[in-house]
Amino acid sequence: MTSPASRSTEMLDRRSFLQAAGGLGSIALASLLADEGLLANPIRPSIRPEAPYAARPPHFAAKANRVLMIFCSGAVSHVDTFDYKPELVRRDGQPMPGVDRLITFQGENGNLAGPLWRFRPRGQSGKMISDLLPNLAELADEMCFIHSMTARSNTHGPAENQMSTGYTLDGFPSIGAWVSYALGSESADLPAFVAIPDPRGVPQVGPNNWGSAFLPAVFQGTAFNADRPIAHLARPAEISLPEDNATRDFLRALNEEHLRRRPGDTELAARIASYELAARMQLRAAEVGDLSRESTATLNRYGVNDSNRIKAGFARNCVLARRLLEQGVRFVQLFNGAYAMGEGVGNWDGHRVLKTQYDIHGPILDQPCAALLRDLKQRGLLDDTLVAWVTEFGRMPTFQRGATGRDHNPHGFTVWLAGAGVKHGLSYGATDDFGYQAVSRVTTIYDLHATILHLLGLDHERLSFYHNGIERRLTDVHGHVLDSILA
Repeated sequence: MTSPASRSTEMLDRRSFLQAAGGLGSIALASLLADEGLLANPIRPSIRPEAPYAARPPHFAAKANRVLMIFCSGAVSHVDTFDYKPELVRRDGQPMPGVDRLITFQGENGNLAGPLWRFRPRGQSGKMISDLLPNLAELADEMCFIHSMTARSNTHGPAENQMSTGYTLDGFPSIGAWVSYALGSESADLPAFVAIPDPRGVPQVGPNNWGSAFLPAVFQGTAFNADRPIAHLARPAEISLPEDNATRDFLRALNEEHLRRRPGDTELAARIASYELAARMQLRAAEVGDLSRESTATLNRYGVNDSNRIKAGFARNCVLARRLLEQGVRFVQLFNGAYAMGEGVGNWDGHRVLKTQYDIHGPILDQPCAALLRDLKQRGLLDDTLVAWVTEFGRMPTFQRGATGRDHNPHGFTVWLAGAGVKHGLSYGATDDFGYQAVSRVTTIYDLHATILHLLGLDHERLSFYHNGIERRLTDVHGHVLDSILA
């Protein structure tokens, strides 16, 4: 005779049955809506196998032609940088009202801790920004601050994944891969998407930040930086230029004959195109990465000759980012901070002694990043380049118990945009009086991604790729364009 316990494992309980029925109902509803034409039809780019990087038109007129994403890994404290809270200053050292024994990522929190640097009004907008980043603060009137950003995870790895790919799980394409899949490249000799890791190493989830996942591999980010460029395959001195050109022409003729004998073989055409692009790219990337072409004055403005080795390395990366954008690279992902040197040393993860850690990290970011923005503007590139400064989440307005640092806080933090298509000197959304959680115009990373795609002329609800029976998109089934911040 079957026992009640064994019967319960063989039968669906009421909740499981309703969940299963609901899933089937959702599939049926989606099918009916599709039949009625009430679901948005996907718009997949037309990609020629022999020219996967060829420029492709957007869905509608774009405000931006390219994107620079500056990613500060480790989670920058918004209450110590861009999100000024007078009440946090007044209540420094007091318990946070309405909260009893607050437990967060690393455990129990202590009392409120005011910002560790003085905030001052900046620019014509009077935006309050702290003294930690004085050079960037001078550019407040160029920036559109989003103070109500939220993330779905309080753990660095999943939160990094979400900021770069839209999902907390591994295995999804990065935003740069989506953009290069949709639009291709404006350059014939450089990739559409370049990732520039910090001189200290890679962020926590590493290549996930610039991977292509289930999109064709050709759209993944090419990772290199100013100190570790792509291998330079320049012509050896003992081979003359005519000999080198003749060899290339001969190889091209062999490839063309091989392809002619196999008409319609798109995989072969794509493979030949990829190898030819790789050869051109390795030579061209070395040229773009040659900073000796820059003036001494330019290099000094960025801080390339700074005595701080890490700051000088990041400054070189910032110059490289500008040179790549100038040459038509569609998406540049520039990282500040890495996990290779341990907690709080190589990144913005300020748990224990935040003041000491940020006094190191602030100057590394500040001068080079501000010089990059000024350079983009001076050269006219900011007119059609969108700059997005992001971090995976924020930090608590309290100190961790027993420490002078702040724990992780995904409930409300700051990112900012600048350049093409966004309003300047604007603050959008708000956290509460202490910077603990977003309370006004609460915003998600899905909204941020939708807005970036929109400025590139792409409809985030229709840019998709069919994978494992699902029309996948960067914003999953979420996201709204932030119309209020658009110029």
